[in-house]
This record gives sequence, C-alpha cells and structure tokens, in this order.
Amino acid sequence: MIHLSVWLAVLAAIFVPLERLCAIQRQTGFRRQLPLDLFLYFASGFVPALVLAAPLAALTALAQSHLPEDYCTALDRLPGPGRLTISFAVAEVGFYWGHRWSHEWPWLWRYHALHHEPERLDWLVNSRTHPIDMIFTRLCGLVPIHLLGLASAKWDRGGAIAAAVVALSTWWGFFLHANVRWRFGWLEQLVATPAFHHWHHVADTPLNRNFAATLPALDRFFGTLHLPARDWPERYGIGAPPQRDASTDEL
Repeated sequence: MIHLSVWLAVLAAIFVPLERLCAIQRQTGFRRQLPLDLFLYFASGFVPALVLAAPLAALTALAQSHLPEDYCTALDRLPGPGRLTISFAVAEVGFYWGHRWSHEWPWLWRYHALHHEPERLDWLVNSRTHPIDMIFTRLCGLVPIHLLGLASAKWDRGGAIAAAVVALSTWWGFFLHANVRWRFGWLEQLVATPAFHHWHHVADTPLNRNFAATLPALDRFFGTLHLPARDWPERYGIGAPPQRDASTDEL
C-alpha cells in the first residue's frame, strides 16, 4: 500500500498541474465521487495481483511441462527486449478483446460500466475500475503470454515480463484519461493518446470504439477505430446501453 500511495502522489504532481494548464474542458473543484475513485485506485492496484498470482503461476508450470523443448530453447535464446516486445504485442491483443467483450457481453458490462460512469474525464478515471472487471481484462492479456511460455519461470525471474506488460499499460492509461488537449499528428496512428481514448468514453455516437490499450492498429484491423483529426467528444459518460455492433460482427 505504501508504494501505491507514493505513486499516487507522483501521478498527482504530474497530472494535476497539466490538467489545469492544458485542459480540454475547464473543471472546477473535485469530482463528486473522488473518494470512491481513490478507493478503487488502491483496490485495482492490490486485488488483481493478489487474485491472479496463483492461477498464472499454475499456467506457467503447465506451459513449461507441455511446450516442445526446441520451442522453449528458442524462447530462452531471445534477448530480453525481444521477449518483452513479443509479450507486449500478444498481451495487447488479449487486452483488446477483453475490453471489447466487456462492452458487448451484458454480464461483463455490469462491472465495466463503473469505469464509464464519470461525465468528466481526468487521469484518475484510469483506475476507476471494478476489481472483477480488472481481473477479467488482465486474464485476457496475461493468459496467452503464460500459455505461450513467454513468462517461463526458467528465465523470467520474478515474473518480470508480465509485471512489465501490466505496468506499461496501466501507467500509460493514466495519460490516456488525462484532461489534456494535446494532439500528436501521425503518431496517433501508432500509439494511443488522450484523443484516441477520450472517444472511447463518448456518451453519444459512435459508441464502442477504440478498445486498444496502447496500439490503435488493433482497432483499425478489427474495424473499431474512430479518431477525428481535430474534434473531441462533447459529452462523456453512459448515454445509452451498449449494443453489439453488427458491422463489426462480420469481421
């Protein structure tokens, strides 16, 4: 809990001044549900790690005992940056589908909706997530890298690969939710930015877009990208119940 408190102070020191100076929408005072957001910040940082530690360790052991020896040897020869890059790409696909399913399946949406309730976005909304929602999404991203042996205990000491993937997507998420009006031109086609993710929280149409955590190319490939060159959403929150998009079901 101490390290979470330290990180909260660091994040606040970075984003609070930025949101005052570079706001998309000027905000006065604190959001009404700030106490709940702070509670969920600590819960989302602690509960998923506690719940997932044993199941993911079991998956790692299962992968080590069933994957071909030549395959494991090839993985073992990969340099650290190469293993991390492959793991990150695999996990990102899982995170994309976990997030998308959380919108399309009603029993998952009931938990994910908590994240979409705020009508004002700021950096702390990133961790405004129900623990069940967080656990499900992380499973979608981390299970593949464990089953593929990318998080093998033979060389991934201390679960560094999975921890790095989660840390990168989590900390980048604070920037994606920040109330800053910055645009990044062609870079927005390569890396998710606030403009990209703010359209995910739009209360009006188009709904159910921009599910990727960091790679917009996934939304482009699966037909869920919406990224106007200049516009920003006018309203945030839950405007209408989520519906399956028939145009993307055929992909």
